Amino acid sequence: MSKRDAIFPAGRQALYEIHRYSAAIRSGDLIFISGQVGGREDGSPEPDFAKQVQLAFDNLREVLKAAGGTFDDIVDVTTFHTDPEAQFETVLSVKDRMFPEKPYPNWTAVGVTWLAGFDFEIKVIARVPQTV
Repeated sequence: MSKRDAIFPAGRQALYEIHRYSAAIRSGDLIFISGQVGGREDGSPEPDFAKQVQLAFDNLREVLKAAGGTFDDIVDVTTFHTDPEAQFETVLSVKDRMFPEKPYPNWTAVGVTWLAGFDFEIKVIARVPQTV
């Protein structure tokens, strides 16, 4: 059995190959999803912040789907923000659409100075029972 059971969404494999990391790793029923950003098709950052946040959540959805999960399976969220005070209301409006009902997942927001040209990143842990 492999030490790491890697999961990749369709169509973005080149990004992961170039940077040498997995989109997600399954360990039992837990899925550890790498930070997702709001990049355009060519990998460049979406300049409109609200759209960048939405794209990051959309990319997260695709990784969850590849793992057999949905936003309902997320138990822990960590977000990274280059300007938390100015950005937080925009992030919350997207978050509220993605997680509209209680119980909400755990959430930790971290202010950072660099995200490789992006202004927002989201990584999560989800519980997705394995199917036999």
